[in-house]
Amino acid sequence: MTEHATGADLLGTRKAGVLLHPTCLPGEWGVLGQSARDFLDFLASAGIRVWQTLPIGPTHADLSPYQSLSAHAGSPDFVDLSELIPLGLLEQSELAQAAQVTGRRPCFELAAQRFFDQARDEPENVTYRHYLDYRAANDHWLDDFSLFTAIRERNPGLNWLEWPTELRDRDTTSLRAFAENAAPTIQRVCFEQFMFDQQWQAIRRYAHERDIRMFGDIPIFVAHDSADVWANRHLFKLDNQGRSTVVAGVPPDYFSPDGQHWGNPLFDWDAMSEEGYNWWLQRLDSQRHLFDLIRIDHFRGLEAYWEIPAQDSNPRYGYWVAGPGRNFLDACFRAFPELPLVAENLGIISEEVEQLRRTFHLPGMTVLQFGFDGNPQNPHLTHNHERNNLVYTGTHDNDTTLGWYRGLDEHTRHYVNHYLGTSGEHMPWPVIQAAFRSVSWLAIVPMQDLLGLGSEARFNTPGTIENNWLWKLDWREVPPGLAGSTRELAGLYGRLT
Repeated sequence: MTEHATGADLLGTRKAGVLLHPTCLPGEWGVLGQSARDFLDFLASAGIRVWQTLPIGPTHADLSPYQSLSAHAGSPDFVDLSELIPLGLLEQSELAQAAQVTGRRPCFELAAQRFFDQARDEPENVTYRHYLDYRAANDHWLDDFSLFTAIRERNPGLNWLEWPTELRDRDTTSLRAFAENAAPTIQRVCFEQFMFDQQWQAIRRYAHERDIRMFGDIPIFVAHDSADVWANRHLFKLDNQGRSTVVAGVPPDYFSPDGQHWGNPLFDWDAMSEEGYNWWLQRLDSQRHLFDLIRIDHFRGLEAYWEIPAQDSNPRYGYWVAGPGRNFLDACFRAFPELPLVAENLGIISEEVEQLRRTFHLPGMTVLQFGFDGNPQNPHLTHNHERNNLVYTGTHDNDTTLGWYRGLDEHTRHYVNHYLGTSGEHMPWPVIQAAFRSVSWLAIVPMQDLLGLGSEARFNTPGTIENNWLWKLDWREVPPGLAGSTRELAGLYGRLT
């Protein structure tokens, strides 16, 4: 098998997948080590062939993976610091001290100092040569991101709009002087990203050895307070001080009856087009390096997006604006002919959005929880599924399937039971079985559903900012026979390769 499976490779056979964000894994010192290997071993024994994550970039204080500090960087919180001990970069006693007092950043500072000291003493060090190769391959974003992070650390709690004007506006002389003064911090950030990449690629190889593919997620928009917007202001709809003139959101829909005001800056697609969509192509290339399959979150924004005036906090007062559509996707597939994209086509989806998706033969999504509105033509019901699409019991934005079922009114619960041929016992397994039975080539089940957990395990509630992104997997909650029963179900419906 080649290192990067193509979309055609993945679409070749029926598969089952599990949705679990890496932050949900247990791990005192990070998750891209034994914790991730344990999870992959479980998936392999359960006959699961796809691990889907949410975006894996560094987050703001709200922990949302959809508001990252960078469209390219990986979260250094994922790095397993204990794996730096065999490399001679940390000692066990230092981790113990960090647990009591200092935290992760001093460990990274110490490990980075030792790494670069080793490089000076051993210039032919193989790992250091790999580091230099990594720097060269990623300088188009890593230089800006490391500098952005260093400035943030000198100005804690401040959005880049609030930085000193010369740094906010990227005065060349001021940035050069700052970079010289903050060289150790910039080196540490680059080291963190290198170690993230090293550990991620090791986990990806471990997954491939077990015939498991990695499935990632690209939020269509980026956070305003990010290295991307700070370094590329001309590609976004901003005023001359860098503030958004219009922002992203959605009108009222299933997830939020009042609509959602995301606040992300919107792309200046004309400026993007003039540059051949190069910023986006680099972004996609970064994700191709990390994942075998990539979902574009809010795909409908490529056909038309909901634009809200920045001064208006009510998403109802937005309006639809035409997106880059076919021109953009043509550029993507010219650059990467076998780009393994999945379109997230949930919410308010027009026929124009579906036509754009079908033109490029992109798989879409169905969610069983959305199927029971009483309409037999509802596309989320299994008898209306299409082979090219993905089926989910629920997504990271839904309640767990058990929580959803418990919250249904009596009439809808009866409809669910009648459709699935169940009395409602053993929920959510009748829904999981329906997903596995679907004609769709890939069935994805959130880990919380496999564990049969209720609303206490919900990962995110759209339109809210508290108590999200916090759920953790506890291996003690995993029944001893879960892997075997899941594998049996996957085999029954032809989802074992």
